[in-house]
This record gives sequence, C-alpha cells and structure tokens, in this order.
Amino acid sequence: MKIYADNAATTPMHPAAMKAMLRCMEECYGNPSSLHTTGQRAKETLETAREEIAEALNAAPRELIFTSGGSEADNQALRSAAALGRKQGKTHIISTAFEHHAVLHTLERLEREGFSVTLLDVHADGLVRPAELEAAIRPDTCLVSVMYANNEIGTVQPIRELGAICRAHGVLFHTDAVQAVGQLPIDVQAQHIDLLSASAHKFHGPKGIGFLYARRGVPLTPLIEGGAQERGKRAGTENVPAVAGMAAALKEAVAGMEENAARLRVLRDRLIEGLNTIPHAALNGDPIRRLPGNVSFCFEGVEGEALLLLLDDRGVAASSGSACTSGALDPSHVLLAIGRSHDVAHGSLRLSLGPDTTEAEIDYIVENVRDVVAHLRGFSPVWRDLTEGKAAFIL
Repeated sequence: MKIYADNAATTPMHPAAMKAMLRCMEECYGNPSSLHTTGQRAKETLETAREEIAEALNAAPRELIFTSGGSEADNQALRSAAALGRKQGKTHIISTAFEHHAVLHTLERLEREGFSVTLLDVHADGLVRPAELEAAIRPDTCLVSVMYANNEIGTVQPIRELGAICRAHGVLFHTDAVQAVGQLPIDVQAQHIDLLSASAHKFHGPKGIGFLYARRGVPLTPLIEGGAQERGKRAGTENVPAVAGMAAALKEAVAGMEENAARLRVLRDRLIEGLNTIPHAALNGDPIRRLPGNVSFCFEGVEGEALLLLLDDRGVAASSGSACTSGALDPSHVLLAIGRSHDVAHGSLRLSLGPDTTEAEIDYIVENVRDVVAHLRGFSPVWRDLTEGKAAFIL
C-alpha cells in the first residue's frame, strides 16, 4: 500500500489546476504587459484569476499581488510593515516563537537593522492568548505577525480576536496563512487582517506561485525592482499559467471546503485515537483547535529520521516537521516552543491527510507506526535506560 500523508509539505495538483495551466500555455502565452491582442488575452486571464482569488478571501482584486510563494510574501509583508513603521517612528514588532522560518529569519534581519522583536509564548497547546498579545503592544509597535495555522503541529490561532486587538491599537496585523488558505474559511475584512501570505502548492495548485494580500492603504515595499508589473509592487513578467492554476485550485478547495474538512476531522481523530494507544507517545498541540487533516506526535525513545525512513519503506510518506528544515539535525523550534524537551522533540512525526485519504489507510498507518516505534525502541539505548529506571520518562 502506498499512502501519501505529507500534504502539509505539498499537495498533488488538482486536475482543474492542470487543465487551467495547459489552456494558458496553449492559448494565453503572450506577455500580459503587451498591448497586442495576444498579450491582452493573457492580461485578461491574469485579472480574472486575481478576481477569483480575491473573492475567496472577501478582498478586493487590487489588494492582491502575485509572488513566487509564501516565503516571498512573508518577506515582503514584514519588510513593508517595518519600512512604514520606521517612517512613523515605530520600530517594535510582535510575533511568536513558532513561526515559519520565512518570518523568523526576516525578523532576525530586521533586528540587525535596529528593530526590536517580542516573541509571544504559544504555550503547551500551541495557541497564542489574545490577552498576552494586547499586553505586549507598545506605543512603538508597528506590526504583529502571527501564523494562521502552524505548519508543523497544525494549531489554528484565534485570528479574529488577534486582528481585532491590533486594529483597536492601530497596529498592522499580518498572518502567514500558507497552511490555512483552502482549508479554513478566511474573511480578511471580518478578521481584521491587514496582510496575508499564501502559497498555491499547499491547496493543490502549482509550486512556485503564491500571493500577498495587502489591505488597501497599506503601502508595499518591492523586494524585486525592474518593472511596473503588479502595479509596481513586484517586478517581473507574471507567470500567467501558474496564476491560473492557483485560482482554479483555490476555487475547487473553497467549493468543497466544508465537506472535505468534516471528513478529514473524522479521519484525523481516528488517527489520533489510534496513535494514543502507543505507550509514551503524545499529541503535539491542541486536539480540537487544529487543522482538519493535521496529526503531530512525539514518541519517546525514538529518532524521527529513522521512523520516517522505516515508514517510507512500508509505503507511508510522512515527515517530522517542516519540509523547509528537512535535513537539519536540530530539533524542531516549533516543538521546543510548546515545551517539548530536546530528546522528545527528536522523536516527532507529522502526518497530514488529504482529500483521498481513507479509513483503511488510517488503520494501516496506525498499525505500522506502532510496529516501527516498537522496533526502534527495541535497540535504542535511550529506551533501555528509560525502561530500566536509569532515566525518567517524560511522556
């Protein structure tokens, strides 16, 4: 049996997205900046896609610019808000300790440029407390950036409440919604979101394309100079086929969102229940306020890399956390942020389900994770010390 359970890393493309891209490559190959008919056909396709994506977020089309993906959108959002803040004499930024590295590394760079950064605690359940955000806001705070749903442990933040606090204090609010767009209903107006980042390959669109939403009136600082594309906010000829594929994928995701989420929650909870039967194992993050298809576990006395390789040998594709840190020897900063010890964090497993996941596959995953964990513990010196009482169990 072959099971793909790594949808948080990337998703297979939806047939509608592939069809839209193929049509573009065959019929809309012109440069959308060209004035001739072929170019204007491409321009029309580009703007239709912008309208469709904006509608899914309750945004205005002119509030969207197309990027190469979520990381670029995160970078531009943070640097734009920081530049505006500096002009206003505000150089304090609030975020969390378990953001994607596209945010954290950008914040580190901004710190070197003279900004101060406060990272909020996300607690053992992986959730930000609105009251703690409000207490952290200062007169010189120019930006709050909190990811909508965590890419590793799947916890979903109280975005509406956080956005309302920021709006009340006149502070820009950015959310990295890469894991949320297409999976959760988003309304940038009702949720008081000023800046939002997204990436198509997380919702069954193509890789290498994403978008940044910037509320009207929020000025953007271009990261790429050289042309007037995207109203001067992002130079470079637009990738029309990829944009069309992204719009088609999002349209399909939104249309089936409620039904798909309900089905995934049932499968997710079945998987959590099964993995909870493994001794000295623990779910990471809140069991309820999490993405419909996300399951993240730690297994004491197990190395995550060995667990992944043996599961792959049995046909289960999974991950230990973010694909962007694959190959890193350090434990996940997300797991450390919610209080997992270094030793426990090394034994992590992330399973992210998709629209094709079945009950039979869930049961197969549980059975094989149980077997592989037992196998690895059988020759682990760490596990031997734990069972012999030479070390204390944590989980």
